[in-house]
Amino acid sequence: MFYTCIIRSINHPCQRYIGSTSDLRKRLAKHNEGGVPHTAPFKPWKLEVYIAFDNKEKAAAFEAYLKTGSGHAFAKRHF
Repeated sequence: MFYTCIIRSINHPCQRYIGSTSDLRKRLAKHNEGGVPHTAPFKPWKLEVYIAFDNKEKAAAFEAYLKTGSGHAFAKRHF
């Protein structure tokens, strides 16, 4: 399975990150360890929502959508 996820900073709740991965636990741990330069200043992170897909292309396409203006509005409304 492949996942598109939204994580939110615990200390800076206005900060969120949208990404996709095949291993949610490992990816969240990497963010919380400071292993991702973009998210390191805002750690620790918590998983807010994830959506599972049966292939990488669908997960990547949904991630790309969530990063658009309408995708941000969709996520704000539904998550």
